[in-house]
Amino acid sequence: PQEREYWRMGVDVTPQPRPYAETLVDRGMVYAPTVIKGNKPITIGHQYSTVCYLPEPESGLTGSWVVPLLTERVTTEQDKELVGSDQVGALLSDDKLPFAEQLCVDVGDSSYSKPACIHRNRHHSNLVSIARVRGSRTLYRQPTEAQQNQDGAGHPTWYGDEFKLPDSSTWHAPDEELTVYEQSRRGKSYRVEIQSWHNMLMRGKRKPTPIPMHQHPFTLIRIVRYHADGSLACKKPLWLLVIGTRRHEISVADCYQSYRQRFDLEHFFRFGKQKMLLT
Repeated sequence: PQEREYWRMGVDVTPQPRPYAETLVDRGMVYAPTVIKGNKPITIGHQYSTVCYLPEPESGLTGSWVVPLLTERVTTEQDKELVGSDQVGALLSDDKLPFAEQLCVDVGDSSYSKPACIHRNRHHSNLVSIARVRGSRTLYRQPTEAQQNQDGAGHPTWYGDEFKLPDSSTWHAPDEELTVYEQSRRGKSYRVEIQSWHNMLMRGKRKPTPIPMHQHPFTLIRIVRYHADGSLACKKPLWLLVIGTRRHEISVADCYQSYRQRFDLEHFFRFGKQKMLLT
């Protein structure tokens, strides 16, 4: 990195349809887009998890290229998001790579925001994870002193009041607000309103393995895009969570740009399959 002070990586899963390979080992149901309404977007085949380095833009080069780092087939018995998290962990554990010592950011879609996936690499102090959050989820504030000091025996209070993403009446005032103006490649202008709440929490899991998510606060970001005339450019806001010991070193604007660049993985999957015969 030249202008950034960190390495930016993206992780995602892509399917390889093999509906006619009847003797192929470990085929399973995988995602497949369909143009016919009412049909389930599935087929039979394999799926692969890939981690790519998302480089900075350079003059004279398209901004959509990526550097593939690791690709691994996801078996039918594996959790595809955990496979991706383990790939990121393997990169950060390799002393021969710069990711082992320097600040790194990994970006994933909403499926990578579940507790098991978020908690997987929290032992890497130099990793900050950014993931989209579904707009229907309920998160939590930090417990107040009054909530923590309630009289009587019982379990300690780990979570404060609810923060329901679809219910703005449960939100408290954001800790940071930012307005960004951007222009598309086709010349359209947009206004982006960004709000962030610090030290938010999500509930963990007890089974099959305890996941103490109350120990890992994160920053919650809400992003709304508007056209130049003030109308909404997207029907629903984009929610992101930013988690990691060094998350405050990444600005809110960088978090937004990091998630936008994650889509470059889709370009790589399409180019790799159609032009490089990766299937």
